[in-house]
Amino acid sequence: MDLRYYAAACQTAFDSPTKRSDISSRTDRMIDMVKQTVMGYEPFFDVRLLTFPEFSHAVPIHESADRLHQSLAVEVPNEHITRYEEVCRTLGCWIQTGTFLERRAEYPGAVFNTTVLVGPTGVESIYRKVNPWIPWEVHSSPHDVDPTGDHFPVADTEIGRIGVGICYDWLFPEVTRELAFKGAEVLCRLSAYMNPWGATAPMDWWTLFNRARAAENMCYVVASNQGASMEQYPPFSWPGGSMVVDFDGRVLAQADPGPGETVVVAPIDISALRHERARRVGHDTISHHRPEAYSYASQPGLPPMAGPITIEALRARISASKENSR
Repeated sequence: MDLRYYAAACQTAFDSPTKRSDISSRTDRMIDMVKQTVMGYEPFFDVRLLTFPEFSHAVPIHESADRLHQSLAVEVPNEHITRYEEVCRTLGCWIQTGTFLERRAEYPGAVFNTTVLVGPTGVESIYRKVNPWIPWEVHSSPHDVDPTGDHFPVADTEIGRIGVGICYDWLFPEVTRELAFKGAEVLCRLSAYMNPWGATAPMDWWTLFNRARAAENMCYVVASNQGASMEQYPPFSWPGGSMVVDFDGRVLAQADPGPGETVVVAPIDISALRHERARRVGHDTISHHRPEAYSYASQPGLPPMAGPITIEALRARISASKENSR
Protein backbone atom coordinates (compact mmCIF):
# COMPACT_ATOMS: atom_id res chain seq x y z
CA MET A 1 0.00 0.00 0.00
CA ASP A 2 1.40 3.37 -1.04
CA LEU A 3 1.11 5.73 1.91
CA ARG A 4 2.42 9.12 0.83
CA TYR A 5 0.89 12.44 1.80
CA TYR A 6 1.79 15.82 3.33
CA ALA A 7 1.64 16.95 6.94
CA ALA A 8 1.11 20.52 8.13
CA ALA A 9 2.62 21.93 11.32
CA CYS A 10 0.26 24.78 12.18
CA GLN A 11 1.32 27.62 14.44
CA THR A 12 -1.15 29.87 16.29
CA ALA A 13 -0.76 33.27 17.94
CA PHE A 14 -3.85 33.88 20.07
CA ASP A 15 -4.33 36.16 23.03
CA SER A 16 -4.52 34.24 26.28
CA PRO A 17 -8.17 33.28 26.98
CA THR A 18 -9.61 34.10 30.39
CA LYS A 19 -12.86 32.12 30.32
CA ARG A 20 -14.39 29.04 28.66
CA SER A 21 -16.45 31.08 26.22
CA ASP A 22 -13.20 32.35 24.66
CA ILE A 23 -12.34 28.86 23.39
CA SER A 24 -14.87 28.89 20.53
CA SER A 25 -13.13 31.73 18.72
CA ARG A 26 -9.85 29.77 18.85
CA THR A 27 -11.59 26.72 17.42
CA ASP A 28 -13.09 28.92 14.66
CA ARG A 29 -9.67 30.13 13.61
CA MET A 30 -8.02 26.71 13.73
CA ILE A 31 -10.78 25.23 11.58
CA ASP A 32 -10.28 28.08 9.11
CA MET A 33 -6.56 27.27 9.04
CA VAL A 34 -7.33 23.60 8.37
CA LYS A 35 -9.65 24.45 5.47
CA GLN A 36 -7.28 27.02 3.99
CA THR A 37 -4.32 24.66 4.22
CA VAL A 38 -6.00 21.53 2.83
CA MET A 39 -7.83 23.31 0.02
CA GLY A 40 -5.20 25.94 -0.72
CA TYR A 41 -2.40 23.41 -1.13
CA GLU A 42 -4.59 20.87 -2.97
CA PRO A 43 -3.17 21.63 -6.46
CA PHE A 44 0.31 20.90 -5.11
CA PHE A 45 0.14 18.67 -2.02
CA ASP A 46 -2.29 16.20 -0.47
CA VAL A 47 -2.33 17.54 3.12
CA ARG A 48 -3.90 14.90 5.36
CA LEU A 49 -2.41 15.43 8.83
CA LEU A 50 -2.45 18.77 10.65
CA THR A 51 -1.10 19.54 14.13
CA PHE A 52 -1.67 22.53 16.41
CA PRO A 53 0.31 23.84 19.42
CA GLU A 54 -0.03 23.28 23.11
CA PHE A 55 -2.39 25.77 24.81
CA SER A 56 -4.04 26.82 21.56
CA HIS A 57 -7.48 26.39 23.21
CA ALA A 58 -6.64 27.54 26.73
CA VAL A 59 -3.58 28.63 28.70
CA PRO A 60 -2.88 27.79 32.39
CA ILE A 61 -2.99 31.40 33.49
CA HIS A 62 -3.75 30.66 37.16
CA GLU A 63 -1.50 29.33 39.92
CA SER A 64 -3.95 26.74 41.20
CA ALA A 65 -5.75 23.83 39.59
CA ASP A 66 -8.94 24.90 41.36
CA ARG A 67 -9.06 28.25 39.53
CA LEU A 68 -8.26 26.60 36.20
CA HIS A 69 -11.02 24.07 36.88
CA GLN A 70 -13.51 26.85 37.53
CA SER A 71 -12.68 29.16 34.63
CA LEU A 72 -11.09 27.30 31.70
CA ALA A 73 -11.29 23.51 32.05
CA VAL A 74 -13.68 21.57 29.81
CA GLU A 75 -14.73 17.95 29.39
CA VAL A 76 -13.11 15.96 26.56
CA PRO A 77 -14.60 15.12 24.08
CA ASN A 78 -16.66 18.30 23.76
CA GLU A 79 -18.45 20.54 21.26
CA HIS A 80 -15.11 21.70 19.84
CA ILE A 81 -14.08 18.12 19.08
CA THR A 82 -17.44 17.64 17.33
CA ARG A 83 -16.57 20.54 15.04
CA TYR A 84 -13.14 19.08 14.27
CA GLU A 85 -14.82 15.77 13.46
CA GLU A 86 -17.09 17.50 10.95
CA VAL A 87 -14.22 19.16 9.08
CA CYS A 88 -12.19 15.92 9.08
CA ARG A 89 -15.12 14.04 7.53
CA THR A 90 -15.56 16.74 4.90
CA LEU A 91 -11.89 17.07 3.96
CA GLY A 92 -10.66 13.53 4.62
CA CYS A 93 -7.95 14.70 6.99
CA TRP A 94 -6.68 14.06 10.52
CA ILE A 95 -6.23 16.83 13.12
CA GLN A 96 -4.08 16.57 16.23
CA THR A 97 -5.87 19.26 18.16
CA GLY A 98 -4.05 21.81 20.20
CA THR A 99 -4.41 21.11 23.90
CA PHE A 100 -7.39 21.64 26.19
CA LEU A 101 -7.35 22.09 29.93
CA GLU A 102 -9.49 19.07 30.77
CA ARG A 103 -11.64 18.29 33.79
CA ARG A 104 -12.86 14.73 34.46
CA ALA A 105 -15.75 13.81 36.71
CA GLU A 106 -13.89 10.82 38.13
CA TYR A 107 -11.04 13.07 39.35
CA PRO A 108 -12.68 16.09 41.03
CA GLY A 109 -10.46 19.17 41.12
CA ALA A 110 -7.81 17.76 38.80
CA VAL A 111 -6.96 19.48 35.51
CA PHE A 112 -5.21 17.63 32.69
CA ASN A 113 -3.40 19.05 29.65
CA THR A 114 -5.07 17.05 26.88
CA THR A 115 -4.99 16.66 23.10
CA VAL A 116 -7.23 14.62 20.80
CA LEU A 117 -6.44 13.00 17.46
CA VAL A 118 -9.52 13.40 15.28
CA GLY A 119 -10.05 11.76 11.89
CA PRO A 120 -12.79 11.28 9.30
CA THR A 121 -14.46 8.60 11.43
CA GLY A 122 -14.20 10.46 14.74
CA VAL A 123 -11.87 10.42 17.74
CA GLU A 124 -8.80 8.23 17.19
CA SER A 125 -7.00 8.82 20.51
CA ILE A 126 -6.93 11.01 23.61
CA TYR A 127 -3.59 11.84 25.22
CA ARG A 128 -3.01 13.57 28.55
CA LYS A 129 0.40 15.15 29.19
CA VAL A 130 2.38 12.81 31.43
CA ASN A 131 5.13 15.32 32.27
CA PRO A 132 3.74 18.76 33.15
CA TRP A 133 6.33 21.54 33.14
CA ILE A 134 6.73 21.65 36.89
CA PRO A 135 6.74 23.60 39.11
CA TRP A 136 4.87 26.15 36.97
CA GLU A 137 2.21 23.90 35.45
CA VAL A 138 -0.30 22.87 38.10
CA HIS A 139 -1.94 20.21 35.93
CA SER A 140 -2.33 16.63 37.00
CA SER A 141 -0.44 13.93 35.18
CA PRO A 142 -2.36 10.72 34.47
CA HIS A 143 0.56 9.15 36.36
CA ASP A 144 -0.69 10.97 39.47
CA VAL A 145 -4.10 9.28 39.41
CA ASP A 146 -3.16 5.95 37.79
CA PRO A 147 0.56 5.29 38.37
CA THR A 148 0.74 1.99 36.49
CA GLY A 149 -1.77 2.72 33.71
CA ASP A 150 -1.17 2.80 29.98
CA HIS A 151 -0.88 6.51 29.19
CA PHE A 152 0.65 6.47 25.70
CA PRO A 153 -1.91 5.65 22.99
CA VAL A 154 -0.87 4.99 19.39
CA ALA A 155 -3.65 5.32 16.82
CA ASP A 156 -3.56 2.89 13.89
CA THR A 157 -4.99 5.04 11.08
CA GLU A 158 -5.26 5.03 7.29
CA ILE A 159 -2.27 7.40 7.18
CA GLY A 160 -0.03 5.43 9.51
CA ARG A 161 0.38 4.79 13.22
CA ILE A 162 0.31 8.10 15.07
CA GLY A 163 1.49 8.94 18.60
CA VAL A 164 1.79 12.27 20.38
CA GLY A 165 3.70 13.97 23.19
CA ILE A 166 3.21 17.45 24.61
CA CYS A 167 6.07 19.93 25.02
CA TYR A 168 8.09 18.95 28.14
CA ASP A 169 7.27 15.28 27.48
CA TRP A 170 9.93 15.40 24.77
CA LEU A 171 12.76 16.00 27.22
CA PHE A 172 12.05 12.51 28.53
CA PRO A 173 13.27 10.03 25.89
CA GLU A 174 11.13 7.34 27.54
CA VAL A 175 7.98 8.98 26.19
CA THR A 176 8.84 8.70 22.51
CA ARG A 177 10.56 5.34 23.06
CA GLU A 178 7.34 3.98 24.52
CA LEU A 179 5.42 5.27 21.51
CA ALA A 180 7.98 3.87 19.09
CA PHE A 181 7.96 0.46 20.74
CA LYS A 182 4.17 0.50 20.36
CA GLY A 183 4.66 0.94 16.62
CA ALA A 184 4.33 4.70 16.17
CA GLU A 185 5.47 5.94 12.76
CA VAL A 186 4.52 9.61 13.09
CA LEU A 187 5.15 11.47 16.33
CA CYS A 188 3.16 14.67 16.79
CA ARG A 189 4.67 17.24 19.12
CA LEU A 190 2.46 20.01 20.47
CA SER A 191 4.42 22.67 22.31
CA ALA A 192 4.49 26.06 23.91
CA TYR A 193 8.27 26.16 23.85
CA MET A 194 9.55 29.50 24.98
CA ASN A 195 12.83 31.37 24.58
CA PRO A 196 15.69 30.82 25.25
CA TRP A 197 15.05 27.11 24.49
CA GLY A 198 13.60 27.77 21.05
CA ALA A 199 14.65 27.51 17.44
CA THR A 200 17.72 29.76 17.52
CA ALA A 201 21.32 28.79 18.34
CA PRO A 202 23.01 28.37 20.75
CA MET A 203 20.04 27.16 22.86
CA ASP A 204 17.93 25.70 20.05
CA TRP A 205 16.49 22.86 22.13
CA TRP A 206 13.32 22.91 20.02
CA THR A 207 15.14 21.83 16.88
CA LEU A 208 17.62 19.63 18.78
CA PHE A 209 15.04 17.42 20.47
CA ASN A 210 12.74 17.20 17.46
CA ARG A 211 15.59 15.90 15.32
CA ALA A 212 16.99 13.61 18.02
CA ARG A 213 13.65 11.97 18.80
CA ALA A 214 13.00 11.43 15.09
CA ALA A 215 16.38 9.81 14.45
CA GLU A 216 16.60 7.69 17.57
CA ASN A 217 13.12 6.21 17.01
CA MET A 218 13.09 6.16 13.20
CA CYS A 219 9.83 8.15 13.15
CA TYR A 220 8.54 11.23 11.37
CA VAL A 221 8.01 14.22 13.67
CA VAL A 222 5.35 16.85 13.02
CA ALA A 223 5.91 19.59 15.60
CA SER A 224 3.75 22.66 16.18
CA ASN A 225 5.03 25.39 18.49
CA GLN A 226 3.34 28.45 19.90
CA GLY A 227 3.77 31.64 17.93
CA ALA A 228 2.35 33.97 20.58
CA SER A 229 4.26 37.04 21.64
CA MET A 230 5.23 37.91 25.20
CA GLU A 231 2.38 40.43 25.27
CA GLN A 232 -0.10 37.63 24.54
CA TYR A 233 1.26 34.91 26.88
CA PRO A 234 3.35 36.61 29.58
CA PRO A 235 5.88 36.22 31.10
CA PHE A 236 7.52 34.29 28.26
CA SER A 237 8.00 34.90 24.54
CA TRP A 238 7.30 32.15 22.05
CA PRO A 239 9.65 31.59 19.11
CA GLY A 240 7.52 29.48 16.77
CA GLY A 241 9.75 27.52 14.40
CA SER A 242 7.13 24.81 13.78
CA MET A 243 8.65 22.00 11.75
CA VAL A 244 8.49 18.57 10.13
CA VAL A 245 11.40 16.12 10.48
CA ASP A 246 11.92 12.83 8.67
CA PHE A 247 12.87 9.48 10.20
CA ASP A 248 16.60 10.14 9.71
CA GLY A 249 16.45 13.45 11.56
CA ARG A 250 16.42 15.67 8.47
CA VAL A 251 14.40 18.88 8.75
CA LEU A 252 11.96 18.79 5.83
CA ALA A 253 10.32 22.15 6.53
CA GLN A 254 10.51 24.74 9.29
CA ALA A 255 8.79 28.05 9.96
CA ASP A 256 11.02 31.07 10.40
CA PRO A 257 11.85 31.69 14.08
CA GLY A 258 9.74 34.40 15.64
CA PRO A 259 6.19 34.97 16.82
CA GLY A 260 3.19 34.87 14.52
CA GLU A 261 0.67 32.58 12.89
CA THR A 262 1.95 30.34 10.10
CA VAL A 263 1.76 26.87 8.55
CA VAL A 264 4.54 24.72 7.08
CA VAL A 265 3.94 21.55 5.06
CA ALA A 266 6.23 18.65 4.20
CA PRO A 267 6.00 15.15 2.72
CA ILE A 268 5.36 12.03 4.80
CA ASP A 269 6.20 8.70 3.15
CA ILE A 270 5.04 5.88 5.41
CA SER A 271 5.84 3.32 2.70
CA ALA A 272 9.50 4.42 2.68
CA LEU A 273 9.63 4.39 6.48
CA ARG A 274 8.28 0.84 6.64
CA HIS A 275 10.70 -0.27 3.95
CA GLU A 276 13.67 1.18 5.82
CA ARG A 277 12.57 -0.28 9.15
CA ALA A 278 12.28 -3.72 7.56
CA ARG A 279 15.55 -3.45 5.63
CA ARG A 280 17.98 -1.82 8.05
CA VAL A 281 20.33 -3.83 10.21
CA GLY A 282 22.42 -0.87 11.41
CA HIS A 283 21.10 2.08 13.41
CA ASP A 284 17.92 0.16 14.31
CA THR A 285 17.60 1.21 17.93
CA ILE A 286 14.39 -0.77 18.43
CA SER A 287 15.84 -4.19 17.58
CA HIS A 288 19.17 -3.25 19.21
CA HIS A 289 17.50 -2.35 22.52
CA ARG A 290 19.01 -4.08 25.61
CA PRO A 291 16.42 -3.62 28.38
CA GLU A 292 18.31 -5.69 30.96
CA ALA A 293 21.29 -3.31 30.73
CA TYR A 294 19.46 -0.37 32.30
CA SER A 295 18.45 -0.16 35.95
CA TYR A 296 17.47 3.51 36.27
CA ALA A 297 13.78 2.98 35.43
CA SER A 298 13.34 0.85 38.56
CA GLN A 299 14.90 3.43 40.89
CA PRO A 300 12.73 5.82 42.92
CA GLY A 301 11.74 8.93 41.01
CA LEU A 302 9.08 11.62 41.16
CA PRO A 303 6.22 10.00 43.06
CA PRO A 304 2.57 10.39 42.04
CA MET A 305 1.01 13.51 43.53
CA ALA A 306 -1.07 13.10 46.67
CA GLY A 307 -3.39 15.96 47.57
CA PRO A 308 -4.00 19.31 45.87
CA ILE A 309 -1.43 20.43 43.30
CA THR A 310 0.14 23.79 44.12
CA ILE A 311 3.45 25.33 43.12
CA GLU A 312 4.68 24.94 46.71
CA ALA A 313 3.64 21.28 46.82
CA LEU A 314 5.39 20.63 43.51
CA ARG A 315 8.62 22.22 44.77
CA ALA A 316 8.51 19.97 47.85
CA ARG A 317 7.85 16.91 45.68
CA ILE A 318 10.82 17.75 43.44
CA SER A 319 13.06 18.17 46.49
CA ALA A 320 11.99 14.77 47.80
CA SER A 321 12.74 13.17 44.43
CA LYS A 322 16.22 14.73 44.44
CA GLU A 323 16.88 13.17 47.83
CA ASN A 324 15.62 9.77 46.67
CA SER A 325 17.91 9.82 43.65
CA ARG A 326 21.10 10.47 45.57
